[in-house]
Amino acid sequence: MLEEIQKQRSVVYIVSDSVGETAELVVKAAASQFRDAGLELRRVPYVEDKQTIEEIVRLAANANALIAFTLVVPEMKQFLMEQAKQVGVETVDIIGPMLTQIGNLVQVKPRYEPGLIYRLDEDYFRKVEAIEFAVKYDDGRDARGVVRADIVLVGVSRTSKTPLSQYLAHKRLKVANVPLVPEVKPPDELFKVSAKKCIGLTISPEKLIDIRAERLKALGLQAEATYANINRIKEELVYAQKIMERIGCPVIDVSNKAVEETANQIYNMFQKRR
Repeated sequence: MLEEIQKQRSVVYIVSDSVGETAELVVKAAASQFRDAGLELRRVPYVEDKQTIEEIVRLAANANALIAFTLVVPEMKQFLMEQAKQVGVETVDIIGPMLTQIGNLVQVKPRYEPGLIYRLDEDYFRKVEAIEFAVKYDDGRDARGVVRADIVLVGVSRTSKTPLSQYLAHKRLKVANVPLVPEVKPPDELFKVSAKKCIGLTISPEKLIDIRAERLKALGLQAEATYANINRIKEELVYAQKIMERIGCPVIDVSNKAVEETANQIYNMFQKRR
């Protein structure tokens, strides 16, 4: 519970049923216009019961303080205002008028749930974290990503592993991808993690040769290079198929699929497994 605080200069109690940062920011913005007034701000977050409200009001009355609040639950808000009025404490409802006006504008009732903005922020940061993960563990750069990932994509070059990783990252999934090349041994971690989180990507030789030829042209190289050689491509695909069989993972043919279509298929598979 709150402790009794001696009276000091002018005090504003900042009361919130969430973190209280929004209310404090508004009060600080206003207080900056009274820089020499010796104003003291006392934030009280996560106020969820009437007993705490009663104690805040008592402290505010003893300190001749102002209460600024962002309480979105109507019952708690009303209780605070009634208690404050009884003892002559002034209150400022920071978020209430905005809720009312937006509600009138959109003709929808507010949800009256504390802390929603921070849940949205949390979701945003999860997405950013997933995007950074996809970049860090792209193209088999670090085998530790195989262990830490939600999903591991495996396949030969140009089977859309990187764009799929980024697309799925926007759905808050941490995705690592590992290229399969006959001359390069796959990381041991690939065979130690659960096959359920691995997805193999395959493609028809004819489609792959077209994609690789275009890639070479974009790089200013000859389309006849080994990278776009049909025999080499078939060799890679056979090798990749053996690795996928060894892992025991499902395989998706991306020959005629858009990245979005493949990503949604992978996402749905992941959700079902969860």
